[in-house]
Amino acid sequence: MVHFFFENIEQIPLTDRIKVWLEDLLLEEKHKVGTINYIFCDDEYLLQINKDFLQHDYYTDVITFDYVKGKTVSADIFVSLPRISENAKVHSEEVEMELRRVLAHGLLHLCGYKDKKEEEILEMRNKENYYLRSYWNRYFNGEIFIKRT
Repeated sequence: MVHFFFENIEQIPLTDRIKVWLEDLLLEEKHKVGTINYIFCDDEYLLQINKDFLQHDYYTDVITFDYVKGKTVSADIFVSLPRISENAKVHSEEVEMELRRVLAHGLLHLCGYKDKKEEEILEMRNKENYYLRSYWNRYFNGEIFIKRT
């Protein structure tokens, strides 16, 4: 089951269907859904995790702790919302679309997709685009991703 948590950042009101979309992504990739925790945070929170656990001293948009056992996907996925916003500006993308891409990207890594070599990057991007386009249209039919208050 997919869960959302917020650390050191104001909560954004996500729709319930996003959880279904993410779980169905895993099922289509022939995996079982375990416990997947998305922890949304600020840059400093994720930077500290990057330093403490990966010995990296730089900002990033996402860090995934993989607890996959066989075909059952479980993980803690930390996502920096300010980094997502910044990356959206850099790529001339809507923040919601960039956030969707990162959420899918984290799960695709857990399904075994890599993104170090050029051909891996292309395959990962194609998978992201597939789930962003066809799944998004199928499950949300134009509905908003973040609830407007």
